[in-house]
Amino acid sequence: MVSTGYDVAHSLSLGSNYRKLWSAAAVSNLADGVFVVALPLIAVSLTTSPALVAGVSIAGRLPWLVFVLVAGALADRLDRRATMRNVQLARVVVIGLMIVLALTGGLSLPVLYVAAFVLGIGETLFDTAAQSIMPSIVPRELLSRANGRLYAVELSMNAFIGPPLGGFLVAVSVPLALGGSTVGYGLAALGLALIVGTFKPTPEGPARALVGQIRDGLEFLWRNPVLRPLAIMVAASNLATSAVTAVFVLYVVAPGPMGLDEVGYGLLLSSMAVGGLIGSLIEERVEASFGRSNVLFGVVIVSGCATLIPALTANVLAVAAGMVAMGASFIMWNIITVSLRQRITPDHLLGRMNASYRLFAWGVMPVGALLGGLLAEALGLPAVFIAAAAISLAMLGFRSHLTDGALDAAETPTPPEVSAAVSRVGAGASGTPLD
Repeated sequence: MVSTGYDVAHSLSLGSNYRKLWSAAAVSNLADGVFVVALPLIAVSLTTSPALVAGVSIAGRLPWLVFVLVAGALADRLDRRATMRNVQLARVVVIGLMIVLALTGGLSLPVLYVAAFVLGIGETLFDTAAQSIMPSIVPRELLSRANGRLYAVELSMNAFIGPPLGGFLVAVSVPLALGGSTVGYGLAALGLALIVGTFKPTPEGPARALVGQIRDGLEFLWRNPVLRPLAIMVAASNLATSAVTAVFVLYVVAPGPMGLDEVGYGLLLSSMAVGGLIGSLIEERVEASFGRSNVLFGVVIVSGCATLIPALTANVLAVAAGMVAMGASFIMWNIITVSLRQRITPDHLLGRMNASYRLFAWGVMPVGALLGGLLAEALGLPAVFIAAAAISLAMLGFRSHLTDGALDAAETPTPPEVSAAVSRVGAGASGTPLD
Protein backbone atom coordinates (compact mmCIF):
# COMPACT_ATOMS: atom_id res chain seq x y z
CA MET A 1 0.00 0.00 0.00
CA VAL A 2 1.14 3.57 -0.69
CA SER A 3 1.69 5.29 2.66
CA THR A 4 1.76 9.08 2.52
CA GLY A 5 1.09 10.35 6.00
CA TYR A 6 -1.44 12.80 4.57
CA ASP A 7 -3.79 14.33 7.16
CA VAL A 8 -7.26 14.89 5.72
CA ALA A 9 -7.81 17.69 8.24
CA HIS A 10 -5.29 19.73 6.29
CA SER A 11 -7.00 19.24 2.94
CA LEU A 12 -6.47 22.85 1.93
CA SER A 13 -2.69 22.45 2.29
CA LEU A 14 -0.52 20.59 -0.17
CA GLY A 15 1.53 19.21 2.73
CA SER A 16 5.16 18.94 3.74
CA ASN A 17 5.91 16.08 1.35
CA TYR A 18 4.72 18.24 -1.54
CA ARG A 19 6.98 21.09 -0.40
CA LYS A 20 9.95 18.73 -0.38
CA LEU A 21 9.03 17.43 -3.84
CA TRP A 22 8.61 21.00 -5.08
CA SER A 23 12.02 22.03 -3.70
CA ALA A 24 13.73 19.00 -5.24
CA ALA A 25 12.07 19.78 -8.56
CA ALA A 26 13.33 23.36 -8.38
CA VAL A 27 17.03 22.49 -8.08
CA SER A 28 16.77 19.51 -10.44
CA ASN A 29 15.19 21.61 -13.17
CA LEU A 30 17.75 24.36 -12.69
CA ALA A 31 20.37 21.68 -13.38
CA ASP A 32 18.33 20.52 -16.39
CA GLY A 33 18.14 24.08 -17.72
CA VAL A 34 21.91 24.47 -17.58
CA PHE A 35 22.56 21.07 -19.14
CA VAL A 36 19.98 21.35 -21.93
CA VAL A 37 21.80 24.45 -23.20
CA ALA A 38 25.30 23.13 -22.58
CA LEU A 39 24.86 19.92 -24.57
CA PRO A 40 23.90 21.40 -28.00
CA LEU A 41 26.45 24.20 -27.58
CA ILE A 42 29.16 21.59 -26.99
CA ALA A 43 27.91 19.74 -30.08
CA VAL A 44 28.03 22.92 -32.20
CA SER A 45 31.64 23.43 -31.10
CA LEU A 46 32.44 19.99 -32.53
CA THR A 47 30.49 20.08 -35.83
CA THR A 48 28.37 22.38 -38.01
CA SER A 49 26.36 19.54 -39.58
CA PRO A 50 22.61 19.86 -38.79
CA ALA A 51 22.21 16.08 -38.89
CA LEU A 52 25.10 15.46 -36.47
CA VAL A 53 23.91 18.19 -34.09
CA ALA A 54 20.42 16.71 -34.23
CA GLY A 55 22.01 13.38 -33.30
CA VAL A 56 22.39 14.61 -29.73
CA SER A 57 18.63 15.16 -29.48
CA ILE A 58 17.99 11.81 -31.14
CA ALA A 59 20.19 9.97 -28.63
CA GLY A 60 18.60 11.76 -25.68
CA ARG A 61 15.03 11.06 -26.79
CA LEU A 62 15.55 7.51 -28.10
CA PRO A 63 14.93 5.93 -24.65
CA TRP A 64 11.37 7.32 -24.79
CA LEU A 65 10.86 5.02 -27.75
CA VAL A 66 12.76 1.91 -26.66
CA PHE A 67 12.67 1.93 -22.85
CA VAL A 68 9.70 3.93 -21.60
CA LEU A 69 7.28 0.97 -21.33
CA VAL A 70 9.76 -0.84 -19.09
CA ALA A 71 10.10 2.35 -17.03
CA GLY A 72 6.33 2.42 -16.61
CA ALA A 73 6.18 -1.18 -15.40
CA LEU A 74 8.98 -0.48 -12.93
CA ALA A 75 7.12 2.60 -11.66
CA ASP A 76 4.24 0.28 -10.71
CA ARG A 77 6.60 -2.25 -9.08
CA LEU A 78 9.16 -0.13 -7.21
CA ASP A 79 9.02 2.66 -4.67
CA ARG A 80 8.55 5.73 -6.85
CA ARG A 81 10.38 8.14 -4.55
CA ALA A 82 13.41 5.82 -4.33
CA THR A 83 13.50 5.56 -8.13
CA MET A 84 13.53 9.34 -8.48
CA ARG A 85 16.32 9.71 -5.91
CA ASN A 86 18.48 7.00 -7.52
CA VAL A 87 18.15 8.58 -10.97
CA GLN A 88 19.40 11.89 -9.59
CA LEU A 89 22.44 10.16 -8.12
CA ALA A 90 23.10 8.43 -11.47
CA ARG A 91 22.98 11.81 -13.21
CA VAL A 92 25.69 13.09 -10.86
CA VAL A 93 27.93 10.16 -11.83
CA VAL A 94 27.38 10.44 -15.60
CA ILE A 95 27.90 14.18 -15.81
CA GLY A 96 30.85 13.89 -13.42
CA LEU A 97 32.51 11.61 -15.96
CA MET A 98 31.78 14.17 -18.68
CA ILE A 99 33.55 16.82 -16.59
CA VAL A 100 36.65 14.62 -16.41
CA LEU A 101 36.58 14.16 -20.19
CA ALA A 102 36.10 17.89 -20.75
CA LEU A 103 39.11 18.68 -18.58
CA THR A 104 41.26 16.15 -20.43
CA GLY A 105 40.11 17.05 -23.95
CA GLY A 106 38.19 13.81 -24.37
CA LEU A 107 34.76 15.15 -25.26
CA SER A 108 33.59 14.08 -28.71
CA LEU A 109 30.30 13.56 -30.54
CA PRO A 110 30.21 9.80 -29.73
CA VAL A 111 30.69 10.67 -26.05
CA LEU A 112 27.83 13.17 -26.22
CA TYR A 113 25.58 10.60 -27.89
CA VAL A 114 26.31 7.93 -25.26
CA ALA A 115 25.86 10.39 -22.38
CA ALA A 116 22.60 11.70 -23.83
CA PHE A 117 21.26 8.16 -24.26
CA VAL A 118 22.16 7.05 -20.71
CA LEU A 119 20.70 10.22 -19.23
CA GLY A 120 17.61 9.70 -21.39
CA ILE A 121 17.05 6.28 -19.82
CA GLY A 122 17.25 7.95 -16.42
CA GLU A 123 14.76 10.55 -17.59
CA THR A 124 12.20 7.90 -18.54
CA LEU A 125 12.50 6.33 -15.09
CA PHE A 126 12.40 9.64 -13.23
CA ASP A 127 9.59 11.34 -15.13
CA THR A 128 7.29 8.31 -15.15
CA ALA A 129 7.74 7.87 -11.39
CA ALA A 130 7.32 11.62 -10.79
CA GLN A 131 3.99 11.85 -12.60
CA SER A 132 2.76 8.67 -10.95
CA ILE A 133 3.68 9.70 -7.40
CA MET A 134 1.64 12.92 -7.35
CA PRO A 135 -1.76 11.40 -6.43
CA SER A 136 -0.01 9.83 -3.43
CA ILE A 137 1.41 13.20 -2.35
CA VAL A 138 -1.74 15.36 -2.55
CA PRO A 139 -5.48 14.58 -2.57
CA ARG A 140 -7.37 14.16 -5.84
CA GLU A 141 -9.21 17.48 -5.65
CA LEU A 142 -5.93 19.43 -5.37
CA LEU A 143 -4.09 17.78 -8.28
CA SER A 144 -4.54 20.69 -10.69
CA ARG A 145 -3.21 23.16 -8.14
CA ALA A 146 -0.29 20.91 -7.22
CA ASN A 147 0.62 20.25 -10.86
CA GLY A 148 0.30 23.95 -11.70
CA ARG A 149 2.70 25.01 -8.96
CA LEU A 150 5.13 22.24 -9.85
CA TYR A 151 5.10 23.19 -13.54
CA ALA A 152 5.63 26.84 -12.58
CA VAL A 153 8.85 26.14 -10.71
CA GLU A 154 10.01 23.57 -13.26
CA LEU A 155 9.61 26.03 -16.13
CA SER A 156 11.07 28.92 -14.16
CA MET A 157 14.22 26.94 -13.44
CA ASN A 158 14.40 24.73 -16.53
CA ALA A 159 13.75 27.36 -19.15
CA PHE A 160 13.94 30.81 -17.51
CA ILE A 161 16.89 30.78 -15.11
CA GLY A 162 18.76 27.68 -16.29
CA PRO A 163 19.26 28.42 -20.02
CA PRO A 164 20.81 31.90 -19.71
CA LEU A 165 22.90 30.66 -16.79
CA GLY A 166 23.95 27.66 -18.86
CA GLY A 167 24.84 29.83 -21.84
CA PHE A 168 26.94 32.07 -19.60
CA LEU A 169 28.70 29.15 -17.92
CA VAL A 170 29.49 27.46 -21.25
CA ALA A 171 30.96 30.74 -22.51
CA VAL A 172 33.22 30.75 -19.44
CA SER A 173 34.01 27.04 -19.22
CA VAL A 174 32.33 23.81 -20.31
CA PRO A 175 33.47 21.95 -17.14
CA LEU A 176 31.99 24.77 -15.05
CA ALA A 177 28.61 24.42 -16.76
CA LEU A 178 28.61 20.65 -16.31
CA GLY A 179 29.68 21.05 -12.69
CA GLY A 180 26.72 23.33 -12.01
CA SER A 181 24.36 20.60 -13.19
CA THR A 182 25.95 17.95 -10.97
CA VAL A 183 25.48 20.14 -7.90
CA GLY A 184 21.80 20.66 -8.73
CA TYR A 185 21.16 16.95 -9.22
CA GLY A 186 22.93 16.13 -5.97
CA LEU A 187 20.78 18.59 -4.01
CA ALA A 188 17.64 17.19 -5.67
CA ALA A 189 18.59 13.68 -4.54
CA LEU A 190 18.92 14.97 -0.98
CA GLY A 191 15.51 16.67 -1.12
CA LEU A 192 13.82 13.50 -2.41
CA ALA A 193 15.44 11.44 0.35
CA LEU A 194 13.68 13.67 2.92
CA ILE A 195 10.16 12.84 1.67
CA VAL A 196 8.38 10.77 4.31
CA GLY A 197 6.48 7.60 3.44
CA THR A 198 6.55 4.54 1.21
CA PHE A 199 5.43 5.04 -2.36
CA LYS A 200 5.34 1.52 -3.72
CA PRO A 201 1.93 0.79 -5.30
CA THR A 202 -0.19 -2.11 -4.09
CA PRO A 203 -0.45 -4.66 -6.93
CA GLU A 204 -3.90 -5.73 -8.08
CA GLY A 205 -4.44 -9.46 -8.50
CA PRO A 206 -1.76 -12.16 -8.85
CA ALA A 207 1.80 -11.36 -9.89
CA ARG A 208 2.23 -11.10 -13.66
CA ALA A 209 5.16 -11.11 -16.06
CA LEU A 210 6.59 -7.76 -17.13
CA VAL A 211 5.24 -8.10 -20.68
CA GLY A 212 1.71 -8.70 -19.43
CA GLN A 213 1.89 -5.69 -17.11
CA ILE A 214 3.08 -3.49 -19.96
CA ARG A 215 0.19 -4.69 -22.12
CA ASP A 216 -2.29 -3.70 -19.39
CA GLY A 217 -1.07 -0.11 -19.51
CA LEU A 218 -1.25 0.06 -23.29
CA GLU A 219 -4.76 -1.39 -23.33
CA PHE A 220 -6.00 1.03 -20.67
CA LEU A 221 -4.72 3.97 -22.70
CA TRP A 222 -5.95 2.80 -26.10
CA ARG A 223 -9.42 1.83 -24.94
CA ASN A 224 -10.07 5.15 -23.23
CA PRO A 225 -12.00 7.48 -25.59
CA VAL A 226 -10.28 10.58 -24.19
CA LEU A 227 -6.73 9.39 -23.56
CA ARG A 228 -6.37 7.83 -27.04
CA PRO A 229 -6.98 11.07 -29.05
CA LEU A 230 -4.94 13.08 -26.56
CA ALA A 231 -2.01 10.70 -27.04
CA ILE A 232 -2.24 10.98 -30.83
CA MET A 233 -2.45 14.78 -30.66
CA VAL A 234 0.51 15.15 -28.35
CA ALA A 235 2.54 12.74 -30.48
CA ALA A 236 2.00 14.85 -33.59
CA SER A 237 2.77 18.08 -31.76
CA ASN A 238 5.95 16.75 -30.18
CA LEU A 239 7.09 15.25 -33.49
CA ALA A 240 6.87 18.74 -34.93
CA THR A 241 8.41 20.47 -31.92
CA SER A 242 11.36 18.09 -31.68
CA ALA A 243 12.11 18.59 -35.39
CA VAL A 244 12.41 22.32 -34.70
CA THR A 245 14.38 22.11 -31.44
CA ALA A 246 16.90 19.68 -32.92
CA VAL A 247 18.15 22.32 -35.39
CA PHE A 248 17.05 25.53 -33.68
CA VAL A 249 20.53 26.24 -32.30
CA LEU A 250 21.82 26.47 -35.91
CA TYR A 251 19.14 29.06 -36.72
CA VAL A 252 19.80 31.16 -33.61
CA VAL A 253 23.56 31.10 -32.99
CA ALA A 254 25.91 32.94 -35.38
CA PRO A 255 26.50 32.41 -38.26
CA GLY A 256 22.81 31.40 -38.31
CA PRO A 257 20.13 33.89 -39.49
CA MET A 258 19.45 35.32 -36.01
CA GLY A 259 23.16 35.84 -35.30
CA LEU A 260 23.06 35.49 -31.50
CA ASP A 261 25.88 34.25 -29.28
CA GLU A 262 25.69 31.47 -26.66
CA VAL A 263 24.30 33.76 -23.96
CA GLY A 264 21.71 35.15 -26.37
CA TYR A 265 20.65 31.61 -27.25
CA GLY A 266 20.05 30.83 -23.59
CA LEU A 267 18.11 34.07 -23.09
CA LEU A 268 15.93 33.36 -26.13
CA LEU A 269 15.04 29.92 -24.80
CA SER A 270 14.12 31.50 -21.48
CA SER A 271 11.35 33.50 -23.20
CA MET A 272 9.37 30.26 -23.43
CA ALA A 273 9.63 29.90 -19.67
CA VAL A 274 8.31 33.42 -19.19
CA GLY A 275 5.21 32.33 -21.06
CA GLY A 276 5.08 29.08 -19.10
CA LEU A 277 5.16 30.95 -15.81
CA ILE A 278 2.35 33.20 -17.00
CA GLY A 279 0.36 30.18 -18.14
CA SER A 280 0.75 28.41 -14.80
CA LEU A 281 -0.58 31.46 -12.97
CA ILE A 282 -3.62 32.03 -15.18
CA GLU A 283 -4.56 28.44 -16.08
CA GLU A 284 -7.26 27.99 -13.44
CA ARG A 285 -9.01 31.22 -14.47
CA VAL A 286 -8.67 30.54 -18.19
CA GLU A 287 -10.03 27.02 -17.76
CA ALA A 288 -12.95 28.28 -15.68
CA SER A 289 -13.76 30.99 -18.24
CA PHE A 290 -13.44 29.03 -21.49
CA GLY A 291 -13.65 25.34 -20.55
CA ARG A 292 -10.96 22.70 -20.86
CA SER A 293 -11.76 21.73 -24.45
CA ASN A 294 -11.50 25.29 -25.77
CA VAL A 295 -8.21 25.77 -23.93
CA LEU A 296 -6.73 22.58 -25.39
CA PHE A 297 -7.56 23.50 -28.97
CA GLY A 298 -6.47 27.08 -28.40
CA VAL A 299 -3.08 25.57 -27.55
CA VAL A 300 -3.05 23.80 -30.93
CA ILE A 301 -3.65 27.09 -32.78
CA VAL A 302 -1.07 29.05 -30.78
CA SER A 303 1.55 26.30 -31.18
CA GLY A 304 1.12 26.11 -34.96
CA CYS A 305 1.26 29.87 -35.46
CA ALA A 306 4.25 30.37 -33.14
CA THR A 307 6.21 27.61 -34.87
CA LEU A 308 5.72 29.33 -38.22
CA ILE A 309 7.21 32.68 -37.11
CA PRO A 310 10.92 31.79 -37.66
CA ALA A 311 10.08 30.78 -41.24
CA LEU A 312 8.79 34.31 -41.86
CA THR A 313 11.33 36.42 -39.98
CA ALA A 314 14.59 36.20 -38.03
CA ASN A 315 13.59 39.18 -35.88
CA VAL A 316 14.50 38.35 -32.28
CA LEU A 317 11.49 40.09 -30.75
CA ALA A 318 9.01 38.36 -33.06
CA VAL A 319 10.49 34.92 -32.44
CA ALA A 320 10.66 35.55 -28.68
CA ALA A 321 7.02 36.71 -28.62
CA GLY A 322 5.97 33.50 -30.33
CA MET A 323 7.94 31.47 -27.79
CA VAL A 324 6.27 33.32 -24.90
CA ALA A 325 2.85 32.49 -26.33
CA MET A 326 3.84 28.88 -26.93
CA GLY A 327 5.20 28.53 -23.40
CA ALA A 328 1.97 29.83 -21.87
CA SER A 329 -0.18 27.54 -23.99
CA PHE A 330 1.97 24.44 -23.41
CA ILE A 331 1.85 24.77 -19.63
CA MET A 332 -1.93 25.06 -19.68
CA TRP A 333 -2.17 21.94 -21.85
CA ASN A 334 0.10 20.04 -19.47
CA ILE A 335 -1.75 21.06 -16.31
CA ILE A 336 -5.10 20.03 -17.77
CA THR A 337 -4.04 16.73 -19.34
CA VAL A 338 -1.67 15.49 -16.64
CA SER A 339 -4.25 16.16 -13.92
CA LEU A 340 -6.89 14.42 -16.05
CA ARG A 341 -4.73 11.31 -16.40
CA GLN A 342 -3.97 11.23 -12.70
CA ARG A 343 -7.66 11.47 -11.80
CA ILE A 344 -9.01 8.75 -14.06
CA THR A 345 -6.27 6.11 -13.77
CA PRO A 346 -6.11 3.58 -10.89
CA ASP A 347 -2.93 3.94 -8.83
CA HIS A 348 -1.67 0.43 -9.60
CA LEU A 349 -1.84 1.27 -13.36
CA LEU A 350 -0.68 4.87 -13.24
CA GLY A 351 2.98 4.25 -14.00
CA ARG A 352 2.20 2.00 -16.97
CA MET A 353 -0.49 4.31 -18.33
CA ASN A 354 1.84 7.32 -18.08
CA ALA A 355 4.59 5.35 -19.79
CA SER A 356 2.23 4.20 -22.55
CA TYR A 357 1.06 7.76 -23.06
CA ARG A 358 4.62 9.00 -23.21
CA LEU A 359 5.53 6.32 -25.70
CA PHE A 360 3.33 8.36 -28.03
CA ALA A 361 4.14 11.77 -26.57
CA TRP A 362 7.91 11.46 -26.25
CA GLY A 363 8.75 8.34 -28.24
CA VAL A 364 8.26 10.31 -31.45
CA MET A 365 10.90 12.86 -30.42
CA PRO A 366 13.95 11.04 -31.79
CA VAL A 367 12.01 10.50 -35.02
CA GLY A 368 11.15 14.21 -35.15
CA ALA A 369 14.74 15.20 -34.42
CA LEU A 370 15.98 12.92 -37.21
CA LEU A 371 13.41 14.28 -39.67
CA GLY A 372 14.26 17.84 -38.66
CA GLY A 373 17.95 17.30 -39.27
CA LEU A 374 17.40 15.59 -42.63
CA LEU A 375 14.86 18.17 -43.81
CA ALA A 376 17.18 21.01 -42.84
CA GLU A 377 20.05 19.37 -44.73
CA ALA A 378 17.89 18.93 -47.84
CA LEU A 379 15.71 22.06 -47.95
CA GLY A 380 17.06 24.45 -45.33
CA LEU A 381 15.92 25.51 -41.88
CA PRO A 382 12.73 27.43 -42.89
CA ALA A 383 11.28 24.21 -44.36
CA VAL A 384 11.47 22.60 -40.92
CA PHE A 385 9.42 25.41 -39.35
CA ILE A 386 6.77 25.31 -42.10
CA ALA A 387 6.35 21.54 -41.93
CA ALA A 388 6.16 21.60 -38.13
CA ALA A 389 3.47 24.29 -38.14
CA ALA A 390 1.36 22.31 -40.64
CA ILE A 391 1.56 19.13 -38.54
CA SER A 392 0.56 20.99 -35.38
CA LEU A 393 -2.45 22.70 -36.94
CA ALA A 394 -3.69 19.43 -38.43
CA MET A 395 -4.57 18.32 -34.88
CA LEU A 396 -7.60 20.62 -34.95
CA GLY A 397 -9.33 17.67 -36.62
CA PHE A 398 -9.79 16.05 -33.19
CA ARG A 399 -12.03 18.88 -31.92
CA SER A 400 -15.23 16.81 -31.95
CA HIS A 401 -13.63 13.98 -29.92
CA LEU A 402 -12.55 16.11 -26.95
CA THR A 403 -15.52 18.16 -25.83
CA ASP A 404 -15.95 19.29 -22.22
CA GLY A 405 -18.64 16.65 -21.87
CA ALA A 406 -16.25 13.91 -22.97
CA LEU A 407 -13.58 15.10 -20.53
CA ASP A 408 -16.07 15.22 -17.64
CA ALA A 409 -17.38 11.75 -18.48
CA ALA A 410 -13.84 10.34 -18.46
CA GLU A 411 -13.44 11.48 -14.86
CA THR A 412 -16.62 9.66 -13.81
CA PRO A 413 -15.91 5.96 -14.39
CA THR A 414 -18.88 3.66 -13.96
CA PRO A 415 -17.55 0.11 -13.49
CA PRO A 416 -17.39 -0.63 -9.72
CA GLU A 417 -13.83 -1.95 -9.82
CA VAL A 418 -12.59 1.16 -11.64
CA SER A 419 -14.54 3.42 -9.32
CA ALA A 420 -13.03 1.73 -6.28
CA ALA A 421 -9.53 2.07 -7.72
CA VAL A 422 -9.96 5.77 -8.43
CA SER A 423 -11.39 6.26 -4.93
CA ARG A 424 -8.23 4.74 -3.48
CA VAL A 425 -6.11 7.16 -5.48
CA GLY A 426 -8.02 10.10 -4.01
CA ALA A 427 -7.79 8.77 -0.46
CA GLY A 428 -4.09 8.06 -0.81
CA ALA A 429 -3.28 11.35 -0.38
CA SER A 430 3.90 13.88 -12.93
CA GLY A 431 11.94 23.76 -25.20
CA THR A 432 9.19 22.13 -23.02
CA PRO A 433 7.18 19.53 -24.94
CA LEU A 434 3.50 18.81 -24.47
CA ASP A 435 2.69 16.08 -21.97
